[in-house]
Amino acid sequence: MVGTVVFHLNSSLSAELSLTRLWRTNNSVKTSEGCSVSTDQCFVSYPLQHSFIIDQPDRCGEEKPFLVLMIPVAPRDTEARRIIRSTWARETNVMGRTVTHYFLMGRSRNASETDVLQEQLLQEGRRHGDVLQSDVVDSYNNLTIKTMLMFEWLSSRCPSAAYAMKIDSDIFLNVHRLVRLLVEAPRSLYMTGLVVRGAAVHRNPASKWFLPVSVFPEPVYPPYLQGMGYVFSMDLPRMLLKASMHVRAVYIEDVYVGLCMRYLGLRPTEPPQSSLFQPQKPFWTFGCYWTGVIATLLENSRQLQDVWTVYQGQRTSGC
Repeated sequence: MVGTVVFHLNSSLSAELSLTRLWRTNNSVKTSEGCSVSTDQCFVSYPLQHSFIIDQPDRCGEEKPFLVLMIPVAPRDTEARRIIRSTWARETNVMGRTVTHYFLMGRSRNASETDVLQEQLLQEGRRHGDVLQSDVVDSYNNLTIKTMLMFEWLSSRCPSAAYAMKIDSDIFLNVHRLVRLLVEAPRSLYMTGLVVRGAAVHRNPASKWFLPVSVFPEPVYPPYLQGMGYVFSMDLPRMLLKASMHVRAVYIEDVYVGLCMRYLGLRPTEPPQSSLFQPQKPFWTFGCYWTGVIATLLENSRQLQDVWTVYQGQRTSGC
């Protein structure tokens, strides 16, 4: 079903989240990008009231997937969605396990294009059954909100899934290598990816990731997983949502998930090899590079088509 759906969690967690919504909304200010030294703009309004304009409420429950891939993407980026559907999102059955994907977006900030774009998204959702759209404005500063809505949706819509992965649209993903990792991974309290440790807090107001001492007084962040792509067991979404009621939401999405993990007394798990998650594409990729990694950050989603061709060649050559 595709349409406007007011979103409710299927548990008492919905009521618990509602207790903090009014306070957070009245005490947080969203900006176009970054935050200010003298204001509260480093925080975002989560938890908050919201609805899904486009939802796929039954598909995940019916498919009972082993792994759910959640791909945050801008509403206008139809090309990225097309490329992903024609590459790694096609890998829907790996080692006898079902893998499914969804594109997660907010609403456009550009009022002049909203009506036409919205109709296109509705048609796309009906055609592919993989579009999720919240009524929250899609912006850089709302990435934290978008991620928490992802956890809400997974907690409610995918109760039978074993794992989920948040993965950006400009990433090469080797689904086969990922599933091989997960069949041997813990089924609970598990989150892995590119682990960032000892990252210094940016104190320069000109930085895109600036946080003042008044917002986060510690000099370094606790361990967290870089937002390009991280995978987690499906017991964590509900736990992270509960933690969000106690950890005020900063606009830096991957850092905030790390803060919620710390509140829960949990630490990210290092992957078996540090090379499995790459923060950039190497200048040279020799041998069987693409069949050996799980995720690599590319320059853009268009580069994925060329990389995918090389990857397929490596697989057929016996890599």
